[in-house]
Amino acid sequence: MEKYVSTLRNNILQNILEIEKMECSMLQKSKLIIPQLEEGFEQLKFFISNYSFNGDSEEIYFFKKVKPQLFSLLVYHSKIYGIEMRMPTGSIDDQKMYLKRTQDQIKYFFDMNPDFYQYYRSGSTHLDHFYFLRKKPDIGQIIDDFHFERDISFSTYYDSKVTEILANEKLAVYLNSKFSELDQSQNGSVNETSVPKVKVTWTGKKSELVEQIYAWIEAGCFNNGKISIKDLVEYIEFVFNIDLGDYYHVFIEMRERVGSRTIFLDKLIKFLNKRMDDADRI
Repeated sequence: MEKYVSTLRNNILQNILEIEKMECSMLQKSKLIIPQLEEGFEQLKFFISNYSFNGDSEEIYFFKKVKPQLFSLLVYHSKIYGIEMRMPTGSIDDQKMYLKRTQDQIKYFFDMNPDFYQYYRSGSTHLDHFYFLRKKPDIGQIIDDFHFERDISFSTYYDSKVTEILANEKLAVYLNSKFSELDQSQNGSVNETSVPKVKVTWTGKKSELVEQIYAWIEAGCFNNGKISIKDLVEYIEFVFNIDLGDYYHVFIEMRERVGSRTIFLDKLIKFLNKRMDDADRI
């Protein structure tokens, strides 16, 4: 399963990357990206319908990690498309008010799911068998009407919650960037030199970027050390055009590495030393 999913995800992300390089609006980009994600999601669903999980742990991994990470991209771009389609054409204040309502909806979602959000983001696993196995949950736990319409062969009750968490976190970053654009426009500070002409996308492994972010946090490299890991991750995601997903889980995996636990940072040291050694020989 892992090989199939990795190939499928990489193909989808590569297609998305090519679309994001296009010189067009976010509305047009999302319109092109959504069909790519829909097709990929259908392929994944078909694959799982003919696949038998190798025990509970693999099933939990799929519904806790694999499916939500892919499906959240579809939810995210669908929300972006809806936001851009309904964006008011009036004043900047009208547009800000419109975006603020979307922010309030995101806040409401997290306010309504504090326990599960804390469970998921803390990397907890003791309730995974309840949350992420395909079985009928306790009726007392069901609060969403759509649960009764779900495909029970391709979903658990809580994988949709993870999907919403990931999509809303990414959407929050997007909304912050929209507010910044509107503020700049309102203050008359937008000009041809205020925004870099080249869009930079992180194309290394997500774990390599997460490794650096945690190092930056510990070294106090930003805002004199007065910044949370969540805020820094959101900023890096926006700047480098990437969704880092469950970065805390990546940190846990780093701690469990055998041998060096800072593989990428060690590699960077070697690369930089080689560059300086090569320069010395010139």
